Amino acid sequence: MSAVQLQDFLDHVATGAVIAGGSEHHVFMHHAAQDAFRITAELNAGYRTPEEVRALLGRLTGRPVHESVTVFPPFHSEFGKNLSLGEDVFINLGCRFQDTGGITIGDGTLIGHGSTVTTLNHAVDPHRRADMVPAPVVIGRKVWLGAGVTVVPGVTIGDGAIVGAGAVVTRDVPPDVVVAGVPARLVRATGHDVSAPG
Repeated sequence: MSAVQLQDFLDHVATGAVIAGGSEHHVFMHHAAQDAFRITAELNAGYRTPEEVRALLGRLTGRPVHESVTVFPPFHSEFGKNLSLGEDVFINLGCRFQDTGGITIGDGTLIGHGSTVTTLNHAVDPHRRADMVPAPVVIGRKVWLGAGVTVVPGVTIGDGAIVGAGAVVTRDVPPDVVVAGVPARLVRATGHDVSAPG
């Protein structure tokens, strides 16, 4: 068992430091994954009421999940304790979150079904391929990710942005724009200012 504790690990990845293959941080990450898999297996094994889903998400993330959050199972996460969900977040079925490096989702955001959010890159050096470099993903307020979107490590998606279905987001997205494609590129402004009073 690793001597690393959760806060030690979170502090480590918050700096963007390498998680070296075979290191104590690497061992901790794998043990934490087993805990996440147990919780998500319970979440995904049969019908769960919205209240039960939120309770299980609270166990997964280690913090209360607001009653306005809706997640349609199945839902998968390989860490859980570095995932932060705002209020009025909706996550459609079949989403996969690799939150080890940190995923923050702002209030009022919609995540389309089958979307994947990743926060770890493997080392380019084939002799160090087990090493991982964490980079957080930040998804702003009132963002809409269409179905089957992939977000790669280190990306920030600005408030009010829309990401078209099937897009692969490889760089930051400004607020209040539509992006689409592989890799995702600017299509147009939304014509709305999410910061303006509704």
